[in-house]
Amino acid sequence: MKFRPLRDRIVVRRTDPGERTKGGIIIPDTAKEKPQQGLVVAVGPGSRDEGGRVVELDVKVGDSVLFGKWSGTEVRIDGEDLLIMKESDLLGVLEQDAASSREAA
Repeated sequence: MKFRPLRDRIVVRRTDPGERTKGGIIIPDTAKEKPQQGLVVAVGPGSRDEGGRVVELDVKVGDSVLFGKWSGTEVRIDGEDLLIMKESDLLGVLEQDAASSREAA
């Protein structure tokens, strides 16, 4: 099934940044909070301004984003847990700088 969000809504798949602390302690699933980081998997066409023109969203499919702890609505589509939220619920987009991308390669 393909899902297309309406207006300024986006669909986000939560991503887990890791299950160890900086000190190397493994955190069990029962003690973990839900991640506040995710990957944009679908975006709507945008919202309309006062003149009726469509204003495109700043995020695009594939962007890694941060969002608030209680942001969005949890849904299950094709057996996958996703979040639907407005673009305004996002805190920001995580961008990889040139130095980090060279280290990852």
